[in-house]
Amino acid sequence: MAKVTFLGLGVMGYPMAGHLVAAGHELRVYNRTTAKAEAWVAQYGGSFGETPREAAEGSEYVMACVGNDDDLRSVCQGPDGAFAGMGEGTVFVDHTTVSATVTHELFAEAAKRGVSFVDAPISGGQAGAENGVLSVMCGGEQAAYDRVEPLIDAYSKICRRIGDSGDGQKTKMANQIAIAGLVQALSEALHFAEKAGLDGRAVVEVISQGAAGSWQMVNRHETMLDDHFDYGFAVDWMRKDLGICMDAANENGASLPVTALVDQFYKDVQKMGGGRWDTSSLFKRLRKLD
Repeated sequence: MAKVTFLGLGVMGYPMAGHLVAAGHELRVYNRTTAKAEAWVAQYGGSFGETPREAAEGSEYVMACVGNDDDLRSVCQGPDGAFAGMGEGTVFVDHTTVSATVTHELFAEAAKRGVSFVDAPISGGQAGAENGVLSVMCGGEQAAYDRVEPLIDAYSKICRRIGDSGDGQKTKMANQIAIAGLVQALSEALHFAEKAGLDGRAVVEVISQGAAGSWQMVNRHETMLDDHFDYGFAVDWMRKDLGICMDAANENGASLPVTALVDQFYKDVQKMGGGRWDTSSLFKRLRKLD
């Protein structure tokens, strides 16, 4: 049993922290909205802190899953931040999708305090978090990774150290780049099938078993055809992630023409009022263009 703190109880963090309890660890949680932390404790046990620092005090490991760069800085830094409550030799694990810039910044600050920092963004969506089958891509020192991998195993189906600090975030960028292209391609395929008078479900049943198959196709085609998008990974968050990808590409010289185009398509979805719709709502945009 390890003493673990979990910061951020959104649609991902809430079940992830629950899996750690199920694995036998002692949990203390923190959430910006205290009512959510109280609800989590009522469901899973453990305790909660009023501030990240209070929640982190006495823990061997602190995990975070918040919204963006600024959110991560706010739970880490300052007199009430988690770093202020963490002792030398502890490990901070960041599951948030953020820029490699803030990762390097916090890695360096943690090191000055004798705290290890592992960037460990996740993929698999809300269902993956609830079912404990997330894909986790990590960056940081090998020794720190070796310590936290058994904990992460509680909610992952695969966890790998890709390289040094920031390399986990860069891998997540590659993940989001791939998803953007896949969802747009699937949307266009379903749109074409509809315009051609075909049964979209029958089409997917066949083509998903061949070279065109993907997780997005298997898991999203039915809800797309049913015009159901009020769940899953929100367009607003995807645009945040794609912005991080394109900023990084501007720095390293990578060419991302499809990513940039799909980002603008998501901007169209936002204008349709779909900022909180699932990312598969690119299909709804094509239907609207008819």
